[in-house]
Amino acid sequence: MSPALRLGPLVFPVELALLAAAVVAGLIAGRLLAGARAEATGRALWRCLLLGLLAARLGFVWQYRDHFQQDPLKILDLRDGGWAGAAGLVAALAYGAYATLRNRAPRRALLVAMALGAAVWLGGARLLAPPAQTPPQLAGLSLQRLDGAAATLAAFHGKPMVVNLWASWCPPCRREMPAFEQAQAAHPDIHFVFVNQGEAAATVRQYLDEHAPSLANALLDPAGEASRQMSNRGLPATLFLDAEGRLLDVRVGELSSATLAQRLASIRSANARP
Repeated sequence: MSPALRLGPLVFPVELALLAAAVVAGLIAGRLLAGARAEATGRALWRCLLLGLLAARLGFVWQYRDHFQQDPLKILDLRDGGWAGAAGLVAALAYGAYATLRNRAPRRALLVAMALGAAVWLGGARLLAPPAQTPPQLAGLSLQRLDGAAATLAAFHGKPMVVNLWASWCPPCRREMPAFEQAQAAHPDIHFVFVNQGEAAATVRQYLDEHAPSLANALLDPAGEASRQMSNRGLPATLFLDAEGRLLDVRVGELSSATLAQRLASIRSANARP
């Protein structure tokens, strides 16, 4: 399943749709069960959500604080998708417990709403997680090197792999390129592959020469098949695979150096498991 939803010209990561579905389910359940105190229940649930999101972001920032020291304003840039889910869930549940103890909202309505929202979020994430196998879409990609020679992703098996789908006309692709360039130099134990979507070799070569001269493993996907199959044509998109080429995670949207570090730690951990 594609990790992105397309609504007209707009492409949204699936995790945002899951969050919206969890919030809507919780609010509807809370209002239906609260009766005359529906307004108070709604306020308590919104506070749970906002405190949970704040705690999730701050938990992530603290965990990867080294990446934010030079430019603290990046903490406010939520486009990178950096969250510590466990911290957010604990904060939301803690406020929910406080609200029920202080009788800020009907206990049954609030607890059922929170449980339903959490179930939608966690259950949806589990159902939509990529299967731990090599996707046929990746195995069958017809790629080219910048010199026109044929190439496949199978050539990079043997190490964990990060596959970035990008284009030179895409602003978030350009913004995240320095983070990938630094990560590629710092992590020789991981293959980084940059698959350009639909541009000519001369265009790609000129862009890399001017903006990312040290970037290695740049390939061409002339038909843009990878983004069509894996991200509903949402760019940038980044695929994280283990050493055997099995897909572990997909991120549609811009990555910062911090969120890239988070996902690199995740694929290392997955690769270390027997």
